Amino acid sequence: MFCKSLTGLILGLCLTGAAHADTDVRFTLGWKTQGSDAPILLALSKGYFKEEGLNVTVDQGEGSAATVTRIMSGTYDAGFGDINAIIQNAATRPDETPLMVYQMWSKPPFAIVSKKETGIKTPADLEGKTLGGAQGTPTTRLVTVLGRVNNVDMDKVAVTNMAPNLQEPMLIKGDIDGALIFNITSWFNLIANRQNPAEDYNWLNFGDFGLDLYSNGVMVSQKMAKEHPEAVAGLVRAINRAAVEIGSDTQAGVEAITAYDNLANAELERERMLFAYRNLMQSEEADRIGLGDLDDARLTRSIAIVGEGYQLTALPTAEQVFSRAFLPPLEARRLVVVGE
Repeated sequence: MFCKSLTGLILGLCLTGAAHADTDVRFTLGWKTQGSDAPILLALSKGYFKEEGLNVTVDQGEGSAATVTRIMSGTYDAGFGDINAIIQNAATRPDETPLMVYQMWSKPPFAIVSKKETGIKTPADLEGKTLGGAQGTPTTRLVTVLGRVNNVDMDKVAVTNMAPNLQEPMLIKGDIDGALIFNITSWFNLIANRQNPAEDYNWLNFGDFGLDLYSNGVMVSQKMAKEHPEAVAGLVRAINRAAVEIGSDTQAGVEAITAYDNLANAELERERMLFAYRNLMQSEEADRIGLGDLDDARLTRSIAIVGEGYQLTALPTAEQVFSRAFLPPLEARRLVVVGE
């Protein structure tokens, strides 16, 4: 981990000190403005970044995996994206891949959604069914691993490639039996299509059936971690402060979203924010080790799963993917149950 190799003085700054004034940080979100971005946007709107001596510019993203390539290109210093994309890139370009420094989503959003009448409740129910997936997404790439882990004959499962925006419409029409999706996206796409995702659909979450993966969090470039460790620590402190605050004040999160993007649907993104907290952030593990941290053994297992799904020829180590050296103390990372 980077901070372990620094001098004692810099290490102290990395862990506890404020960043130097006017440190510029170019930050990319994972997608267009969404409720799940609330901790970053609250830190921006309330001036928490400024208090850390950071001048943070936040831009909308092009996908949680694209966050990694955006940072690798040098266009951005940091961003909100998928740790599994770090694993994929670190397998071949370990010296260029960003480092995850605050693991926000403790649970993966990878899932198969289906109409209840289809009867897909467990992986065994997939045999004889047709699934629709967007090519290259983690859910589509990892479904074969899900099948292997759960003794499913994947030769009996048809997977049709399709554009992401066609998955819910084709599912609703009955053209496919299930869609390989991110639950935080598909849930609200179904609502937009006048469906009831809770009452009329089953959700087969990969994390419940052996694919215990991590997902989105805050990552930084290796250059920033090495040259500006105090800025990375300040960035993480500010986002963690906002994330914990939203746990007890959800309205603050909503206001931050609309302050950043006045075209955002406040009620819809409030529900998406709560979905992220309740289904992706809150967990037994997060209760035990706090927001932002992860379990090293679980991460190592996750790396092996991603390696199989993406047919990686080499696997990065956990230390090449994640560093907890920039995290605030555990007590500062305790999350209360999000209110209604």
